[in-house]
Amino acid sequence: MSPAVRSLDDAAPIFAALGDETRLGLVARLSAGRAMSITTLTSGTDVTRQAVTRHLEVLEVAGLVRGMRRGRERLWVLDRARLQLARNSIDHISEWWDEKLARLKASVEEQG
Repeated sequence: MSPAVRSLDDAAPIFAALGDETRLGLVARLSAGRAMSITTLTSGTDVTRQAVTRHLEVLEVAGLVRGMRRGRERLWVLDRARLQLARNSIDHISEWWDEKLARLKASVEEQG
């Protein structure tokens, strides 16, 4: 298996986790760069704490967030390296399509 394909396979769980609007919103909130509690993450939303906890667990399995204990509270932080892996995968797919479209254009121009 090529490194590019392996990278796409590694990124698939990330894209699956980000495919939910609530989880994508949580990632956006955590991208502020500071650790946040469930209370902070649910503030100003109509999503329950239990639902946010379940969504954070999905994000954690995908490697996008990490939970850590601070006293009685659990704080969540974003793992930017996993987001970078997703970005690299998108860049790879974009380059692949650019190559294919350039070949198609060249072929059409050659025939025309």
